[in-house]
Amino acid sequence: MGEAPFAPLREKPFRIYFTGRLVSTLGTAVAPVALAFAVLDTSGSATALGLVLAAGVVPQLLFLLVGGVVADRLPRGRVLVLGNAVSGLAQAGTAVALLTGHAPLWVLVALHAVVGTASAFLGPAAQGIVPQVVAAEHLHGANALLRVSASTVHVLGPAAGGFAVALVGPAWAIAWDALTYLAAAAVLAALRVPMPPKRLANLLADLREGWSEFFSRTWLWAIVVQYSLVNAVWVGGFTLLGPVVADRELGGAVSWGLIGAGLAVGLVAGGLLAVWWRPRRPLLAATLVTLLEVVPLLALAGTDSVALLAAAAAVAGVGTEVFTVCWSTALQRHVPSDRLSRVTSYDMLFSYVFMPLGYLLAGPVAERAGTAPTLLAGAAVTATATLAVLLSRDVRTMRDTPVAVTG
Repeated sequence: MGEAPFAPLREKPFRIYFTGRLVSTLGTAVAPVALAFAVLDTSGSATALGLVLAAGVVPQLLFLLVGGVVADRLPRGRVLVLGNAVSGLAQAGTAVALLTGHAPLWVLVALHAVVGTASAFLGPAAQGIVPQVVAAEHLHGANALLRVSASTVHVLGPAAGGFAVALVGPAWAIAWDALTYLAAAAVLAALRVPMPPKRLANLLADLREGWSEFFSRTWLWAIVVQYSLVNAVWVGGFTLLGPVVADRELGGAVSWGLIGAGLAVGLVAGGLLAVWWRPRRPLLAATLVTLLEVVPLLALAGTDSVALLAAAAAVAGVGTEVFTVCWSTALQRHVPSDRLSRVTSYDMLFSYVFMPLGYLLAGPVAERAGTAPTLLAGAAVTATATLAVLLSRDVRTMRDTPVAVTG
């Protein structure tokens, strides 16, 4: 057990940041459902929806490293304000286009690309600012509170989005997302967390410095390599093949919805567990709980019980949240503050890099080898990559103690 679970909220800067993040999440949890139905209503095409969604992902990947540099070179509070404001204006433009009936596909693609670009700056800044708004001894608890609040909202978000679309239409649901972005920007504008003085450098020099910081820590790049494989397996095995199994063997969308609900419950439970539990060896704990992601893959390959599959998904959800809290805290404790956002951008980029391959390869491999063997092979990849990380002594032994990491 660690400090009192709500101790971070006693610190005013963290309360402001927590509130801003929560307000923003109230909209972003609803937006995906609204955007999907907005595109389908205007185009009737799954291909069009794919283009819009890709428009949000591609700019994020392209600008992640630049976002890390910016968040290390400018006050992160300002980066968060600007990122939320830009996202809010883009979503407001989408809502207006839909409400006025002037929403051609290229407009929706362009505006969603703006949101994706803003997210490339928001992610590194959000990771980097936490050590600036909370005392070092409260970092673990702060990350846990941020995760459990986000998970709780995301459990309710899709249902709320569905009701909103049904009651008032997708345009107004997207307008709500725009409003929450702008409200979050207003809340975060009250943060006063200037960065320490830094030497001037060009973009390439900053990127090289961030890479050196990233690659100099074996535990860091080893776990990122691990998760480049784990994430690819998860999206291919659970996210893509899961609905296929549900459609063919489990009764369709209702069954898959129940399994998804199990995952959501597990995410909330994992966040709550992380609030109360502070592992003495956070990287060891993070690595071991990653093995829980194997459980639903094995279950999809071996059972047609929806209840068991929902329970398996819940187990994976617990592991995901505990890993995220332990990982975020380790980064914030052991990476210098003035380089943390750049290291985060490398972390995010390489952790996500193989996810498109997971989506692209899972279907063809399953068609040739069979769905169950593909899921079992994915589980083996996840387990092997995870156990291999334990070869790192730092992963096994690093303790959760505050470390001075200022430039």
